[in-house]
Order: sequence, then C-alpha cells, then structure tokens
Amino acid sequence: MTKTNSLDRRQVVARLLAKRGAALVVSGLGASTYDIAAEGDHERNFYLWGAMGGAVMIGLGLALAQPALPVLVITGDGEMLMGLGSLATTGLQRPGNLSIVVLDNEVYGETGGQASHTAATTDLTAVARACGLTEARALTTLAEIEGFAAELADVTLGPRFVSIKIDAANRDRVLASRDGQFIVTRIRTSLGLAPI
Repeated sequence: MTKTNSLDRRQVVARLLAKRGAALVVSGLGASTYDIAAEGDHERNFYLWGAMGGAVMIGLGLALAQPALPVLVITGDGEMLMGLGSLATTGLQRPGNLSIVVLDNEVYGETGGQASHTAATTDLTAVARACGLTEARALTTLAEIEGFAAELADVTLGPRFVSIKIDAANRDRVLASRDGQFIVTRIRTSLGLAPI
C-alpha cells in the first residue's frame, strides 16, 4: 500500500543520517531498525529489537546522560503509539539534545499490516505538542527532512518531534547485531566509557 503524499522510507532515513556526526541514534523495533542498518552499521546505533514502545525512553535516558551529544530516535507509528507516555515524560524533562522522528506508514508492519490509529483519528504531532514538545511538526518533503537533519548537531533546539508519512512497502530486512551486550558495550566504548 502506498499512500498519497508518502515518501520512500529508505530515502527519508538516508537523509536523516547523511550528516549524523557524533549523534547517538536509537531505533524502534522492526522496519526503522532495518532502515537504519541499511544505511550502514555504526558504533553509535542503539537498536531495539523487541522493546516495543521503548525507543523514546531509551533516547531520553541517553539524552539526559549525554547532554553535549545529539540524540536521534527514529521509530514507527505503531511503536510510538505503544509508548505515548514517553512523550509526556520527554515534555517534562525537556532535553535540548533530543530529536524524535516517527516514520508513519499508518500500519502495524510487524504484525501483518493492520491499519494503525494514525490512518484514522490520531495525530501524533498534536499529541506531542499536548505533551509539551512545542517543537513538533510534520515534515512532508525531502528538502524539509534535509533541513531538519542539518540542525541535529545543535543540542539546544530540542526536544523536537517530527512525523513523516512514509510508504508502507516492505523492504529487505538489513540485520545488524541482535546481541544486546555487544550493542551496549559498543556504544559505551564509543563514548569513552567502560563496558558493563
């Protein structure tokens, strides 16, 4: 299913990560993880393979622990719907270095493509604003996405929330490591921290 005014998910993620610099990138489960891995595995990627609803909370924790570094969460609409409370907590904590991107294909891709709430009545950008994320908006063009990505290094603009309507096409699954200990150790090492 391809919706009117939807963008190619892999092009969107490629634009978001093109100039990531030192950013820590957290992926939601499923397709967003595959899309990030398709752009190349990176020592500062934190993949969530099965923690549905947890991506923003992991990103928030990283943002609070590493305030000098940009933190980018890239997740899907289904995963975001599962963790709406994380937006309220983010709005309360207000880390300037946190950016949240929801790739909204309006379906639950991991469970069979059933329509998600965003295909009908739920506006995630409005929800984010209601939770105190005043820098919340929908992006509809690759040029807007490139502009947003160019500002990721500025750790004073957040917390920011964007929703991007993407296609619901199934892409090849690009798999990075699923070993949680490896992922945590690698990201800690990239930050100059001892392994746990």
